[in-house]
Amino acid sequence: MKVIQNGSLVDLVDSRCNDKGWMDGAGVFETIRTVNNAPWALSRHMRRAVSSAKQLGFSIANEEVLRSAVALLCETEKAPMGMLRLSFGDDGNWTAVHLPYQRNNQPASLMTFPKPISVVGQPVKSFPYAHRLDILSFAKDAGFDEAIIVNELGKVCEGSVTNLLVNLDSKWITPPISDGVLPGIMRALVIEYCGVSVKSIDVADLQRVQSAFLLSSLRIAQPVASIDGRLLEPSAEFGAEIEAMALKTSVG
Repeated sequence: MKVIQNGSLVDLVDSRCNDKGWMDGAGVFETIRTVNNAPWALSRHMRRAVSSAKQLGFSIANEEVLRSAVALLCETEKAPMGMLRLSFGDDGNWTAVHLPYQRNNQPASLMTFPKPISVVGQPVKSFPYAHRLDILSFAKDAGFDEAIIVNELGKVCEGSVTNLLVNLDSKWITPPISDGVLPGIMRALVIEYCGVSVKSIDVADLQRVQSAFLLSSLRIAQPVASIDGRLLEPSAEFGAEIEAMALKTSVG
């Protein structure tokens, strides 16, 4: 398996990452969907990576170098549908992997994570990522597909590895970044193009959610079947609208 290490194509064993693209140490990362070996919304992901690194006090590689390396990697490690993971260490090293991705279109069952999460400042997409993956594992061990995270003020944030989009009082809304929400790429797109509003959601409001989707660059918009065992209404038409928007706006 070939990966990118600091702009060069190398064997995985000669790189500083594992077969999932995670590096040791600390830094920021982006996980990007590819279709026919073309990254979706790469420009948006690059802007977020630059901003995240700046928040943490370091800079990432030149964008021209990054784009050339990504193109080489996707041409070498091909996948009709794939996951591109870019990791930028705070020590200046960076890696990229391109792996086949099998999308899960089945409606997800969600639980509310029982422990509030303290939110300090704007979240960034950073590694080590174990704290979020541990929450996801907790949900799966309990028989659910994802967990809804709530902050210490009782405001709904997002899923452990996803943004949350809900229909409440017949309006599609997503929580604000100020409540402890990662500025997701798909989240930004549905706000810009699909008439989604930004509004705080109290944890008690989850009992009134009519329909919902999990948003991410890989999942696009995965429908939610239930929250804490309560069945939700399907919203196939709105899901199809999001899918069409993603296809139209995300390539490049």
